[in-house]
Amino acid sequence: MGWLQDETGLERCAANHVALTPLSHLARAARIWPDREALVYGDTRWTYAQYHDRVTRQAAMLAGLGIVPGDVVATLLPNVPAQVEASFGVPACGAVLNTINTRLDAGTVTYILGHGGAKIVLVDSQFLDLAEAACADVTPPPQIIEVPDAGFPASGRHPVYEDELIRADPTFDWILPDDEWESIALNYTSGTTGRPKGVVYHHRGAYLMTMGTVVSWRMVLYPRLMVVVPLFHCNGWCHAWMMPLVGGTVVCLRDVTAPAIFGALADEGVTHFGGAPIVLNALVNAPEGERRTFDQQVEVYTAGAPPPAATLARMETLGFNVTHVYGLTETYGHVVENVWQPGDWDALDAGDKAAMKSRQGVAYPMMEGVEVFAQDGTPVPADGETQGEIAMRGNAVMKGYLANPDATAQAFAGGWFRSGDLGVKHPDGYVQIRDRAKDIIISGGENVSSVEVEGAIMHHDAVSLCAVVARPDDKWGEVPHAFVELRDGCNSTEDEIIAHVRDRLAGFKTPKSVTFGSLPKTSTGKIQKFVLRERVRGNV
Repeated sequence: MGWLQDETGLERCAANHVALTPLSHLARAARIWPDREALVYGDTRWTYAQYHDRVTRQAAMLAGLGIVPGDVVATLLPNVPAQVEASFGVPACGAVLNTINTRLDAGTVTYILGHGGAKIVLVDSQFLDLAEAACADVTPPPQIIEVPDAGFPASGRHPVYEDELIRADPTFDWILPDDEWESIALNYTSGTTGRPKGVVYHHRGAYLMTMGTVVSWRMVLYPRLMVVVPLFHCNGWCHAWMMPLVGGTVVCLRDVTAPAIFGALADEGVTHFGGAPIVLNALVNAPEGERRTFDQQVEVYTAGAPPPAATLARMETLGFNVTHVYGLTETYGHVVENVWQPGDWDALDAGDKAAMKSRQGVAYPMMEGVEVFAQDGTPVPADGETQGEIAMRGNAVMKGYLANPDATAQAFAGGWFRSGDLGVKHPDGYVQIRDRAKDIIISGGENVSSVEVEGAIMHHDAVSLCAVVARPDDKWGEVPHAFVELRDGCNSTEDEIIAHVRDRLAGFKTPKSVTFGSLPKTSTGKIQKFVLRERVRGNV
């Protein structure tokens, strides 16, 4: 028997084991960087001491209103300081944070509030009508705390956030988790094919997500992060929880536009931001009058949809270093990254570099793996051709779906989280999405990847955005139909787009028809393909 088999006196204790929680990041930052700038929003400038005080007061305010550990506190807020504060303030009183998409309809918000059981909801004055309509159909209704902002004054119908903070106890003791498996956040899926599912995060996963992202994003101390990704989307990819870890500054951005982004880059020295490909598209297509110059190196994470290689190539010319990442609500945001391989990849021409960057990549440091499985449950060969379902496992995978054990069991089949995304594994181990399972077009018995067709269309200089969906066809069953949004000042025709794709792809993959116009998008920049499917079937 080895000497370590006798572990008498080696038990876990308060000295050698503390439950992991991202709350510790802010507590530490306030101790060692009390005067360092923590948050910027217009003329608002908070130090870490002020940030910590406001978070403490928020936690005390919620506790004073009757919130106890395990309760749910919801928000209907854009990327404003109160939303950043809630990332820490809600769990600091032991509660679970439920950030709700501000672009949802009242019926869906009603469902989320009822299903999650929120006791209080912090509401930006712009979205007060939505909140009131949603709360009216919840029994009992959650209490509304109104959060006014410039241009959106208080209504006078509800307690005002700042007033409640002033009255709150600045000495409130944070309630830290006894067990890192305790829930920290509740996020709801998009619900495009039915009722949204409630995804539950734990403190351990949120903590490790911050650690892994610092490594993967090559961060050093004192970065300046612009929050472009809505903080209601996967808790902003956990970036608000991460920034105190490195003494960074959060630059809030309420309205995501090209001028606002370029302005923050120039005026606030932003070094990092994340955004969907539509955000990148807005930057590369911005007219000269909306652009500002900046001197710093800007690291950009993009996710939410496979970014077209053409867009990535254009971003490079503007001075952005783009890293493609991938994940889902169920995985706290991005957990797969395209790690750049110096050497051979550096020698590639611009087009080939962009193509390499468009791959999803490999697992993050806090993940145990990413795999592509065939229908029989075995991994597909790493040939870059054989398709299967992408799956992940590791510490940044949700606890499960709230009050939905069947869906949880199905998602975790075989000990992996099943993403529903179809992809391939390349010989170097990098995975690449080919399509969502529901987005594959089966034309005459051949599988057509909508992502592949979209990538070909995006190489057309006149195209700003595009989406390809299945159109019913009497002969082939279904054929590709392209929806195209053109760049400002550019023109094209259906015949031109079809010919452009035919030069690049097999005939059966070529769109048989094209519709021009603005594409419907979610608040996070994803193109709403379910809307386009309805259009092409003539239902809307």
